[in-house]
Amino acid sequence: MANEDAGWVFACPDWWERLQAGESLVPDLPLDEKAAARAVAIFNKLSLPDVAGFPRLRDAAGDWQRDIVAALLGSVTADGYRQVRKLLCMVPKKNSKTTGAGAIAVTALLVDASPNQTYYLFGPTQAIAQRGFDQASGMIAADPVLKARFAVKHHVKTIADLVTGSTLRVQTFDEKVATGVIPKGIVVDELHILGKVHYAERVLGQLWGGMVSKPDAFMLLITTQSDEPPAGVFKAELDLARGIRDGRVTGKAAVTLPVLYEFPEEVQTDAEQPWRDPALWPLVLPNLGRSVQLDLLEQQFAEACEKGDGELARWASQHLNIEIGLGLHSQRWRGADYWLAASEPELTLEDLLLRCEVAVLGIDGGGLDDLTGLAVVGREAGTGQWLAVQRAWAMREVVDLRKDVAPRLLDFEREGTLTLCDSATQDLEEVAALARQVRESGLLPEKGAVGLDPLAVGGLVDALIGAGLEDEQLVAIGQGFKLSSAVWSAERKLRDGTLRHDGSDMMAWCVGNAKAEQRGNAVYITKQAAGKAKIDPLVALFNGVKLMERNPEAAGGPSIYEERGLLVLG
Repeated sequence: MANEDAGWVFACPDWWERLQAGESLVPDLPLDEKAAARAVAIFNKLSLPDVAGFPRLRDAAGDWQRDIVAALLGSVTADGYRQVRKLLCMVPKKNSKTTGAGAIAVTALLVDASPNQTYYLFGPTQAIAQRGFDQASGMIAADPVLKARFAVKHHVKTIADLVTGSTLRVQTFDEKVATGVIPKGIVVDELHILGKVHYAERVLGQLWGGMVSKPDAFMLLITTQSDEPPAGVFKAELDLARGIRDGRVTGKAAVTLPVLYEFPEEVQTDAEQPWRDPALWPLVLPNLGRSVQLDLLEQQFAEACEKGDGELARWASQHLNIEIGLGLHSQRWRGADYWLAASEPELTLEDLLLRCEVAVLGIDGGGLDDLTGLAVVGREAGTGQWLAVQRAWAMREVVDLRKDVAPRLLDFEREGTLTLCDSATQDLEEVAALARQVRESGLLPEKGAVGLDPLAVGGLVDALIGAGLEDEQLVAIGQGFKLSSAVWSAERKLRDGTLRHDGSDMMAWCVGNAKAEQRGNAVYITKQAAGKAKIDPLVALFNGVKLMERNPEAAGGPSIYEERGLLVLG
C-alpha cells in the first residue's frame, strides 16, 4: 500500500497553480522509471481506430494521459506492491476519455507478464461499454502485431492474450459483476452515471475488496462531472479524491491518486461566473486541439446560453466540469438562484435557538412514499434576519421502492439531515421530540407556532399535543395558491440576504426539484418530476415562513438554555 514516508504522497495542494502553468496534476512520485517508460511506449504505439489514418496515441493523446499510464503501471515496487492502487480522473467530455480508458486497459494487459490474469473495463450502460470495447478491439485490429497476439471475441466482448492467457473483459456494470471476481485491474468509465445507481457503491466496494488478495492490482475510475448534483458512489469517491488532493485526507485513507480537471470552488460558485470566459477553458481541457476544439465549444456555449440557465448548467457540467449545486431548470423556483449563497453550514438547531428571539415550525409530509419535512424558522435577536434549519424523514423501504433516488437518500442519511425510519411512527415521534425541544426553549408563540398541511396525518397532531403543544399553537396552512406569499417572501429574503439556512445537501436537492407555475396572480410550487422529485422539506419551510410573516412574539417562560446559563443576548 502507499507509503507516505517513502515518498508516495498523493496530495497536490498546488493543483490550481499547476493547471494555470500547464503542468501535470500527478505529483512527483518515486515511480519505477523503467517500467513507467515501457508502459508509456506501449501506450504511444496504440492507434485511434476511428480516425482517418489511424494516428498513434503518441500524437493523438495528451501528456496528461501518459502521466496516468506512468503512475498506474510504473508504481509497482520491488516487493510486488502497486503503490497507485486507485486513481480517479475527472476530465470534461470529448477529451478522449473513453478511448483513453480502452487504451490504458490494453496497455495494462500488454505490460503484465503474469499468466491468466483478468482485467475488466466497465461501462455504466450498454452503449458506453460497447463504445469502450469497440475502441479497445479497434486498436488491436489496427496493429498487425497485436492482431496476431490477441483473440477478440466480439460476442462476449472479451479480448484474450494468446501469450499469457490473460483477458480483458468489457461489460456493463450491474449487480452481478462482483460475483466471484478477483481482478488484476479494473477500469470504470463514466463513474458519475453510477452515482445514480442505488447498488453501485456496494458493488464497487466488493470489487475493491476483492482486489485485496492481489497487492499489484489497480482500479482506475474515469468520469466527467455529473449533469445533476453529485450523488452516491460518485459523490463519495469525488469528495475523497478532493480531500486527498487538498491535503485534508492523509495516512492510510489517502489511497486514491486524484487527477481532477476542474476549477477551484470559488471560480465555480462566484456570482459573476468567471468560468464563462473562454480564456479560462483551456485550463480544464487537457486534450484541447486534439479531440476537442475551442471554437466549437464556444458555439455550443452560445447556444446553451440562449436556451436558458438549465441547459447552460448542463452544458457547463459536461464540458467544463462545473459542479451543479441545484437543478436550475427553466421552470425553477426563483429562490433557487440565491439558495446556495444564503447558506451557513455551521448553523445547527441549538445555534438557532440561542441566537433567536422567537421560532416557529413548519411541517409537511404525507404517505409512506413521501418524505416528512420539518423546518424550524427563527428571527434572530438584534438583526431581525430569519434563520432556518431543516430535517427530513423517510420510511426505510423507500430506498428499495424508489431506486432512482436511493443514492441521494443514503447520502442525506450520512449527512445527518434525513432519517430512515424502521417503524411507521418513528418520523412522527422524532418530529414531536424536536417540537418539544423548541417549546422548551421558550421561543414558540402562544398562537400560530406550528404550520401544518391541512391534510396532515392525524397521528402527527396527536404527537405534537403529546409533546406539550396547545391546540391554538397548531395552524393549518393552506396549500397551493395560498402559499404564494410565503414563496415570494422566501425568495425575496434569500435574495437580500435576510434568510439564512443550514446549507444541507438535502435541502439543495429539494430546492432544485421545485417547479414554479404562475397561475394568474398566484404561484404554485410543485415537483419538477413526479415520484422521484421530493420537495416536502421545502414546503415545510414555506409553512414556517407563512407563520413568520405574522411577526410572531415568543410566549416566554423559562428557557432550558437560560436555565443552563447558555442564553446570551445583546
